[in-house]
Amino acid sequence: MVHPLASKPHPAQAHVFDWLDETAALRADAGLTRTLRSRASDDPVLDLAGNDYLGLTRHPAVTRAAADAALRWGGGSTGSRLVTGTTALHTELEQELAEFCGVEAALVFSSGYTANLAALTALTDSDTLIVSDAYNHASLIDGCRLSRADVHRAPHSDPAAVADVLAGREQRRALVVSDSVFSVDGDAAPLRGLSEGARAHGAALLVDDAHGLGVLGPGGRGALAAAGLAGAPDTVATVTLSKSLGSQGGAVLGPRRVIRHLTETARTFIFDTGLAPAAVGAALAALRLLRAEPERADRAREVARTLSARLTAEGLHACEPDAAVVSVRAPGPEAAVAWAADCRRAGLAVGCFRPPSVPDGISRLRLTARGDLTDTQIADAVRIIAELAPAGARHA
Repeated sequence: MVHPLASKPHPAQAHVFDWLDETAALRADAGLTRTLRSRASDDPVLDLAGNDYLGLTRHPAVTRAAADAALRWGGGSTGSRLVTGTTALHTELEQELAEFCGVEAALVFSSGYTANLAALTALTDSDTLIVSDAYNHASLIDGCRLSRADVHRAPHSDPAAVADVLAGREQRRALVVSDSVFSVDGDAAPLRGLSEGARAHGAALLVDDAHGLGVLGPGGRGALAAAGLAGAPDTVATVTLSKSLGSQGGAVLGPRRVIRHLTETARTFIFDTGLAPAAVGAALAALRLLRAEPERADRAREVARTLSARLTAEGLHACEPDAAVVSVRAPGPEAAVAWAADCRRAGLAVGCFRPPSVPDGISRLRLTARGDLTDTQIADAVRIIAELAPAGARHA
């Protein structure tokens, strides 16, 4: 029998989430409202908003491999990879990914986010100093917060500042952490300088190569290969399978003993269900396509440079890209949202980055320079963006 007082609400119970409405109103006033928008499978809009850098998400070989993997292994991996969730397909992907990137070993995770959390929490402790670039991705920031290490936020792309912090450290260990290509403006990190500073002070280097794999380096082997750091014994990389490889998931790449340590200690590996076989099969097929057609990486960079040059010629503030990300500055968050919405109505999907997603507080349109874009599609994209540019978007 239910106690008669059990049905009576606490005086404040109906109001415990009122603060959510208040903060939502503040976000709306600042032009920072975010909403989900469903899309149809046959959406005719030209997509320059996603991260399908090589145009492989819908490649017949990739989708066929995903379907075949699901038919053979099932819709899910059924459990943690240490229990039931590692298939022969997972192992095959790890071996080929490590070989392609020039490292000893690889470990596949359910996302690039969980891969970053794993690397940062398993490779550090309370006697570790982490020196993290100020513009690093949110997953790296979250990993730093969870690590229990002392974290120093270093100026953006400043190896000298990183070395200065390392020189004065008191902790037993140190880890330098940086994106390889920063997701907002698409600029590449000075990895050689960071590596030199880290080595001079006995620190390891962790590089999130989510936006470099498939675009930078010989044949798209990534930013570490481009910097001559692939296979270095003091360097670890994380990658995502959801960008150039057109699938989903992530991986940590590096020395075999690092991968062994993560397998035995990383909580986002031990306690997470393994990546679904369909995603593994798709990523493996995409990796093999890239290996057979290395010119795809060159084309992605060429498209990025072309987009940037043509948008700049239109008087817009377009970044000079190092990889496949091109950003165009907007006058403010509301203008950026309206500009992106106008582009979509005109048949072009572009990303819209606003605070807090942009560390410098400047709102932008963000374009993906897909390697499969035709010259006609590039011209159409530039025309739409330029014609719909809001007041204040162009050079004074």
